[in-house]
Amino acid sequence: MEPLSQLIPFFIDYGYLAVFGVLLACGFGLPIPEDITLVAGGIIAGLHYTNVHVMFAVGMAGVLVGDSVVFTAGWYLGQKVFERPMIKKFLTPERFQRVQEKFSRYGKGVVFAARFMPGLRTPIFLTAGATRKVSFSQFIALDGLAALISVPIWVYLGYLGAENRDWLMQWVKRGQVATLSLLAVLVVAALSVFLIRKRNKKQCQART
Repeated sequence: MEPLSQLIPFFIDYGYLAVFGVLLACGFGLPIPEDITLVAGGIIAGLHYTNVHVMFAVGMAGVLVGDSVVFTAGWYLGQKVFERPMIKKFLTPERFQRVQEKFSRYGKGVVFAARFMPGLRTPIFLTAGATRKVSFSQFIALDGLAALISVPIWVYLGYLGAENRDWLMQWVKRGQVATLSLLAVLVVAALSVFLIRKRNKKQCQART
């Protein structure tokens, strides 16, 4: 609850610019939960300091710009980015290995899933750019699709619960569980499609 209590007065004072700036910083690994930031943006809209639909647009912009900067930094710096002292602090060899394993297992789809992995989001986006696992257009498409799921959930939830914080925090917890459950369903579905296609390809090759 503490980060939420700290963000709301700041957002009330500085509005959309503050929300955009914090989300941008979250993309660089600022230790503030992105979902709490979006909920706080929704709350100030519910308190009539901002418009909730504009806040949703600002939330999408902040999320995608922050992620794009991280991806682009990796793309232009290449493997050298992993030698930077600031990068080494959060992208440890162990974490980098976990990211590589996820790319090997799930391919480009891990960019979509990264939005729901707070601890691995920035390392995944940085690695995706540095290793050029995906093109920029593919990155924006995958990340944007994931953001269209997560961003409206948190912004509009904050808007609806602005006057009832106890109810809101209950639904924030449920929303986190629901989001992770949705991710699990999507991963299973994608894996099933991949396995079916792989089996059909083998059957076609066997016939020829």
